[in-house]
Amino acid sequence: MSHLPNDSLLMTPPTERIAGLASRSLVAGGVGLALMALGFLLRGEAFWHSYLIAYIFWIGITLGSLAVLMIQYLSGGAWGLVSRRVLEASTRTLPLMAVAFLPIWWQLPVLYAKWAGPEAAADELVQTKAAYLEPTFWTIRAVLFFVVWGILIFVLNKWSREQDAAEPRLPGPADRRFRVVSGPGLVLYVLTVTFMSVDWVMSLDPHWYSTIFGILTLGGQGLSTMAFTIVVLATLVKFQPMSAVVDAEQFHDLGKLMFAFVMLWAYFSVSQLLIIWSANLPEEIPYYLERLHGPWYFVSVLVLLGHFVLPFLLLLSRDLKRNPARVRNVAVFILLMRVVDITWTIGPVFRHDGSPLHWLDFAAVLGLGGLWLFVFFRNLSGRALVPARDPYFKEALAHGGH
Repeated sequence: MSHLPNDSLLMTPPTERIAGLASRSLVAGGVGLALMALGFLLRGEAFWHSYLIAYIFWIGITLGSLAVLMIQYLSGGAWGLVSRRVLEASTRTLPLMAVAFLPIWWQLPVLYAKWAGPEAAADELVQTKAAYLEPTFWTIRAVLFFVVWGILIFVLNKWSREQDAAEPRLPGPADRRFRVVSGPGLVLYVLTVTFMSVDWVMSLDPHWYSTIFGILTLGGQGLSTMAFTIVVLATLVKFQPMSAVVDAEQFHDLGKLMFAFVMLWAYFSVSQLLIIWSANLPEEIPYYLERLHGPWYFVSVLVLLGHFVLPFLLLLSRDLKRNPARVRNVAVFILLMRVVDITWTIGPVFRHDGSPLHWLDFAAVLGLGGLWLFVFFRNLSGRALVPARDPYFKEALAHGGH
């Protein structure tokens, strides 16, 4: 593209354009919540299993957006500048996710019955981990996670708003502060999400552990974030100013990053399988025996083909990554497979017989997701869609061919 729109258009919040997306999200969320209510009446305690699956999926995008945002501040690049507002709006859904966490905390004895319920007292192995797997300490850690994430999100978004309000200028100390915070912030993100994955997911079965599980969670969050960001940008590219700012080159870059996260997730997954399978320890191997036999076998095949093989083959195409509609379709499919993968990770703890995938899993994702998307689009509509006052903005886009 030969030129950018004027500053007044770049800095105008797209309130009216995005209001329709927020309304449709709320309607979808209402349908999902109605299905969740029906599932609660029909399924009882099993409802909370689906709720946890949905929660882990959506908070993965919230936290993954924080990580990718900090990576962009450290690395630069036009791909991050055009997606920054999407990432920031995603991070600001954290208050909703903090409130949505309360039912999980309330149902702690149900979801984490193997160590938080009465049966834990008779389990010798669980008693060896009792100092860590203790409800009060678990709650304190959860609060600490949200505090750390909240501080990073608040600071980065506050400085970004201040940058929008400032006059255009050359890079200076005020811009380096983003990098100063993002470096340690990424370390804190890795630490908190690693412990979060242990506390909220791996501890569902306290008899099993994996030293690579936290890294696998990080890779999954990054993949969910890149897929979601591509879906949103492919929707917004139909409107000004995104139609004048985002072109095939940026989608190509984002598509390559999504492809990289597909590879990263697969590498971590295979690494975990090889480590556990080769060690053949009785406290580790049941995790895969449960998932590679019986009703969960076909889900394992689906995860292999749908989460890795098919996206890998499709994203090899340069033309596909440069086409907003086609790369968006792949991203939507990856998000669907992320739900299946999280269900494959959590579900076997509770479901040993019958159908492994339940309609309530997807209803919970829709219900919680409708609320999440409503908050996301409200966040997105309150700010300019591009960081036009970033001193690197025009230079980065010009370098990209604008």
